[in-house]
Amino acid sequence: MQRLYDFLRRHPTGVDTFWALPVVGLSGLWLAEGTFEANSRFVAVLTVFALGTVIALRRRAPEKMLLLAAATGVAQLIFGIEENPSNFGMLVIIYTAAANGAGWASRFALVGGLLAPTLSLTRSPDDFPGASRIVGIVFLTVPFALAWVLGDSIRTRRAYYAQLEERAARLEKEREAQSKMAVAAERARIARELHDVVAHNVSVMVVQADGAAYVLDAAPDQAKQALATISGTGRQALAEMRRLLGVLRTGEPGEGRDYVPQPDVGQLDDLIEQVRGAGLAVDFTVEGSPRPLPSGVELTAYRIVQEALTNTRKHGGPEAGATVRLTYGDAELDLLVEDDGRGAQQELYTEGGADGLGHGLIGMRERVGMVGGRLDAGPRPGGGFRISAVLPMKPAH
Repeated sequence: MQRLYDFLRRHPTGVDTFWALPVVGLSGLWLAEGTFEANSRFVAVLTVFALGTVIALRRRAPEKMLLLAAATGVAQLIFGIEENPSNFGMLVIIYTAAANGAGWASRFALVGGLLAPTLSLTRSPDDFPGASRIVGIVFLTVPFALAWVLGDSIRTRRAYYAQLEERAARLEKEREAQSKMAVAAERARIARELHDVVAHNVSVMVVQADGAAYVLDAAPDQAKQALATISGTGRQALAEMRRLLGVLRTGEPGEGRDYVPQPDVGQLDDLIEQVRGAGLAVDFTVEGSPRPLPSGVELTAYRIVQEALTNTRKHGGPEAGATVRLTYGDAELDLLVEDDGRGAQQELYTEGGADGLGHGLIGMRERVGMVGGRLDAGPRPGGGFRISAVLPMKPAH
C-alpha cells in the first residue's frame, strides 16, 4: 500500500488520466446512442475529448484547463450539445482551480460554476417550465458550489499547514540561535572562571616559590612550608580547573562525582588565610547576620574578593595591606575590598592597563551585572585601590 501511495503522489497526471478514461468511455456510449446533426456530432466528439483532457491535465495546468473547460461549455451552448458524462470534468476542474489554481482562476471557476446550470436550462425553456426551472437550477448549482467550497477548503488547509511548517522551521532556527548564544555565554563564563583560578592560584605559587628560593639555605623549615603551600595551592587549582573543563566534556558518565562544588562566601576564610600565607596582610570582617544566598551571588562575591586580593598582591607593593568587609543587609550584600598599595602603580588597575588587568575588572563587572548588582572600582584618595560591590540577596529575573 505504501508503494502504491508513493507512486500516486509521484505521478498525479497518470492517476488523473486513469480517471479520465471511464468518463470518456461513458461519453463514447452516449455519442454512439445519441442522434446528432453532422456538425453537432463532430462538436460533441471534440467536447468529450476536450473535457477528458481537462480531467487528465487538471493538476499539471489548472488555469489552462479551466479556460479549456469554459470554452467547451460555450461550444455546447452554441451548438446545442446536451449534457453528457464528460461534463463531470467541469466539476473536477472547478474543484482543482479552487484548490490549486491562481486567485483569479478560483474566482473565475466559482462564477462559471454558478452560471453554468442557469445558462444550460435557459436554452430549453420548454423542458423546465415555471417553478420547476428554478428548482432545477438550484439542484444543478449545488454540486458546482460544493466542488468549489471543497477545493477552497483544501487550499485553506494547505496554507495553514504551510504556515505551521514555516513557524516550526522558524522556531527551530530560533532554538538553534539560542543554543549557540547559550554555548557562547557558557564559554565566556568558563573563561572568567579560568582567569580567576589561574590568576589567583598561580600568583600564590609564584610568591611562595620566590620566598622558598630566598630562604632555602638560611631557613629550610620556612622553605619546606612554602613548598607545601605551593603543593596545596596547585592541587586546589587543578581541582577547580577540572571542574570547569569538565563542563566541556560530553558522553563521559560518572565524572561529575569528582568535580568540586562552586566556591561560596563560606570559603572566604580559607581564601584569606591562603593569601595571608603568601605574605599579604588582610583584615577580614563580617557584619550583619550571615544567611544563605543565591549560588550566583555566592560565587560572584568569592571571585571579586579573590580577584581584588590577587591584584593587590601583584601591584600593591611589598608593604601593602588589604581590608575585606562583608555586610549582610536586609535585601543586599555589601562587599568592600580596599588596599593601601603604592599610588604610583594605580594606573595598572584601570581597565585596559598595560598588564592586561583590565580583563579582571571587566570580568567583575560582568559577574555583578549577571546577578543584578552594582560595582564601583577605582583608586582611593591618598593611594591604594577600592572595589565596592552591592549584590542582591534574591536572584535577578
